[in-house]
Amino acid sequence: MTTPKQIASFVSLALLVFASTSVESQQITSEQVDLMVTQLSNWGRWGSDDQLGTLNLVTKEKRLAASKLVEHGVSVSMAQDLITERAVDNGNPFEHSMEVQPSDNNPWAVDRVGVRFHGLVHSHIDSLCHHHYQGKYYNNRSIADVTESGCNAGSVMTMVDGIFTRAILMDIPRLKGQEWLEPGYAVTVADLESWEAETGLRVGSGDAVLLRTGRWARRDALGPWAREGFAGWHVSTVEWLKERDVAIIGSDAALDVSPSGVEGVGSPVHMLVLVALGMPILDAMNLEAVAEKAVELNKWEFLLTAAPLRVRDGTGSPLNAIATF
Repeated sequence: MTTPKQIASFVSLALLVFASTSVESQQITSEQVDLMVTQLSNWGRWGSDDQLGTLNLVTKEKRLAASKLVEHGVSVSMAQDLITERAVDNGNPFEHSMEVQPSDNNPWAVDRVGVRFHGLVHSHIDSLCHHHYQGKYYNNRSIADVTESGCNAGSVMTMVDGIFTRAILMDIPRLKGQEWLEPGYAVTVADLESWEAETGLRVGSGDAVLLRTGRWARRDALGPWAREGFAGWHVSTVEWLKERDVAIIGSDAALDVSPSGVEGVGSPVHMLVLVALGMPILDAMNLEAVAEKAVELNKWEFLLTAAPLRVRDGTGSPLNAIATF
């Protein structure tokens, strides 16, 4: 019988080998994915009924410490303008129409909005019921808990009191002297720890870690491109996230590197952080302005605040996350 210690050694070795190879040659099996789900699991860590997951790590002490990061009183949005044009990376354009227009006889202007926000271009937060693995959500909840009326557990309603914690921006293109990372570049633990050494920061318990790949700078320069090729988090980083007790993960694209090189799981980082760790995701952020401000102030940590919409039983919400320096 395989012991937990043997599983841990196997997972660590598999991730080390996987991370050290080129993206084109990377391939991890479904059996290895199963082991990662088991070994990295936070199921039961905060009780069998828990729905907060790693947000439990954002304690009142963490919030107070995060508030003290504010030195300049400057806030920067980390959301992309909602895109109404259909494109190869935007199959679900944001819908905006003027329902009532003002006139001499009418003082009111009234508009209507609508969006299918999950995807590559609309900044949003993923709740823990957004992705299952083999019929199970975080904390061993069944796929049957999600019906046509929504999520009976793990919905975005668990986060409506807001997110308020320390965030660290990982600007890997800047680390490498580039404007952006090319599609398919897999960000590894070595990249993350090199950035820590560069900035003198260390990711710790309750932090949000936000990865800038330069996706929006590249899109502005070269135009949109297909979802099959994006820079992003490599699956080997999930073990690091667990070891550091990170509370929230985010990026300016779809989180995962694409292609992922993982057998049978198109978005393994999404799956592992949501299902195994119970960690919410900030997706499709625009980190260009906050990176510019970080350079100006020479400060790569800041207060993160975010408040999702109160979507009853929702799988997430559009989001305008704010960095305050």
